[in-house]
Amino acid sequence: MSLPKIDPTSTKSWSDLSRHFDSIKNQKMQDWFVSDPKRAEKMAVSWNEFYLDYSKNRVSEETLNLLLNLADEVGLKDAIEAQFTGKEINETEGRAVLHTALRDFRNMKPEVNASLQKIRSFSNRLISGEWKGATGKSITDVVNVGIGGSDLGPDMVCEALKFYKNHLNVHFISNVDGDHVMETIKDLDRETTLFVVVSKTFTTQETLTNAQTIRRWFLEERDETDIARHFVAVSTNLEDVAAFGIASENIFPMWNWVGGRFSLWSAVGLSIACAVGYENFEKLLRGAHEMDLHFRESAVSENIPVILAMLSIWYNNFFGAESECIVPYSQYLNKLVAYLQQGIMESNGKSTDRNGNAVNYQTGTIVWGSTGTNAQHAFFQLIHQGTKLIPTDFICFSEALHKQTDHQNKLMANCFAQTEALLQGTYGSEAENSYKVFEGNKPTNTLLIEKLSPENLGSLIAMYEHKLFVQGVVWNIFSYDQWGVELGKKLAKNTLGAIESGSPDMANNSSTRSLIKKTI
Repeated sequence: MSLPKIDPTSTKSWSDLSRHFDSIKNQKMQDWFVSDPKRAEKMAVSWNEFYLDYSKNRVSEETLNLLLNLADEVGLKDAIEAQFTGKEINETEGRAVLHTALRDFRNMKPEVNASLQKIRSFSNRLISGEWKGATGKSITDVVNVGIGGSDLGPDMVCEALKFYKNHLNVHFISNVDGDHVMETIKDLDRETTLFVVVSKTFTTQETLTNAQTIRRWFLEERDETDIARHFVAVSTNLEDVAAFGIASENIFPMWNWVGGRFSLWSAVGLSIACAVGYENFEKLLRGAHEMDLHFRESAVSENIPVILAMLSIWYNNFFGAESECIVPYSQYLNKLVAYLQQGIMESNGKSTDRNGNAVNYQTGTIVWGSTGTNAQHAFFQLIHQGTKLIPTDFICFSEALHKQTDHQNKLMANCFAQTEALLQGTYGSEAENSYKVFEGNKPTNTLLIEKLSPENLGSLIAMYEHKLFVQGVVWNIFSYDQWGVELGKKLAKNTLGAIESGSPDMANNSSTRSLIKKTI
């Protein structure tokens, strides 16, 4: 057996939670804080440089116990071990799910270690200037060409760790939109630019289209023999990579036990190592590994990913909250939400359970958000006074990297005040009029981290990886396949044929045929 296959709604814990929800759903957190002065102290977890305050949630101690009972009853502990020990938990694709092995420095796979050493050597040569372009000039710009996990992860991390970057300028091309690729390369110097083409199969339509466009642009002024000094690849398709002109020694490996949306820890993260140096890339991995150990070894009552996952299930499946918001109070993390959207919604957007049956309960949540304080002046109105219940994660750092004390004090004050306002509202006080009434009782988690370091960023990303895994286990779905993505790719090929041939009737759908007629 790889993963348990238990319908959560058939468990005693689910029935207990349903009864409990009816008794607690209209209670006010404001009253709970008054009746229990130690609530914030009880509902918090300290771990390494992380402090999670989850006291501002619509849960009692009984709620938490029942939620953790549910995790136990659906076999979460066995599921965690199945993942970490390499069982084929991605059953529909016949694969193990071992992105955690990419950062396990205690028991590192030989092939992972070899890949890391190759990343170290290459990035060091590039950063030092030892690696030269075809005309003998050192590289100044690195362009990552990929899509999905081959783009979102490295792009997000390079942005998040910009404080630690070196002299290399790193760019990202993903969208098949020709304006994206041309806008990115138009001011680059062919003699000093290196392209990293990231595609496991080297057949991904968007990535290969962009790579071929870049290749033609490069060859406008350079020779084919120069490609070997300006292009490297992360792929398993050695034959097609070689045909592209990339030297075999400049191909970095990928493995089928690493899903794309969890691949930044692999050679897919080569652009990260180039941007911030291998040492910081390894710190990122080590920070993630620390969270892996915490997730695997900690009691569920002190386990940050488990607590966050079960709170999310509480709101999604009992309160009927359809979305959850993530607001990092750091501009460096302005790409985190987009990254997490892929990880969470691509993983848990499923309607068939692990028994092959259609589910009759809600699964994946909609994830959205932005950075504070920008978000406060945008969509916070909806969270404060709207009709929807939107649980929100607040992420903040107690130490500012640039040491701007005045800015930092105001940033932290806003973060903490927003969670207090969402909790308290105008409850217990007179509002001037009905338009200024705030119900409060809005749930939030506050994750306070000492500072935005490579290690802490690694831990943060891994925390959300494990959170979505726990959710998938409880919902009895396969989190690691992505058949919905594959269907869209298949249909796009047929539609492309209709557009390129000028034959709209090739399209299957009348609406599609009409749209093609307007296009050609």
